[in-house]
Amino acid sequence: MIETNHITYESLLLGNKNWVEKTLQENPDYFEKLASGQKPPILWIGCSDSRVPANQVTGTLPGEIFVHRNIANVIAHNDLNMLSVLDYAVNVLKVNHVIINGHYGCGGVAAAMSDKQFGLIDNWLRNIKDVYRIHKEEVDAIQDEEAKIKRMVDLNVIEGVHKLSATAIVQNAWAKGQDLQLHGWVLDLNTGLIKDLEVSCTSNVSFDKVFKIA
Repeated sequence: MIETNHITYESLLLGNKNWVEKTLQENPDYFEKLASGQKPPILWIGCSDSRVPANQVTGTLPGEIFVHRNIANVIAHNDLNMLSVLDYAVNVLKVNHVIINGHYGCGGVAAAMSDKQFGLIDNWLRNIKDVYRIHKEEVDAIQDEEAKIKRMVDLNVIEGVHKLSATAIVQNAWAKGQDLQLHGWVLDLNTGLIKDLEVSCTSNVSFDKVFKIA
């Protein structure tokens, strides 16, 4: 477990000052350029877990990835927060890629796979339980509990890509000829490496009629 005892309210402000000084030494124009606007080509929808920050795990800088995070990187069609971010990213920023990134060791997925009550979050975790319901036969066939949770992490991301592709936001962008690709990734915290689940989607051509809305 990462040691955090040295992190205080004051240390965050000091860390900010140190970061600014170091950044200006390396690039005196950095903040002037940063403040002039953003044009990131990527929307990252990830987990709120403190161990999976988008920029660090991809080696990118501020301004290069537009980020939305929630517990267990859930895609829910009634989540106006996520949909607002998606709409802005697709229709204003004109991102080319939307990446749903899960991670092994996800506490949200593990909690959803239990029979315990956790409070208000139970309503949110219901979305992951629905993923289990869809893939129950496959998941129940896995005997090892850790492997079962890891597969649920995969499936939660895969279902998320499917749900994103069904939104009017995405399908309208495709109908207008916009270059927009959806992807599903999983980060392995034990290695730091990202696994591409190879479920990328670039159009609704192969969708069943009931899912086509544009």
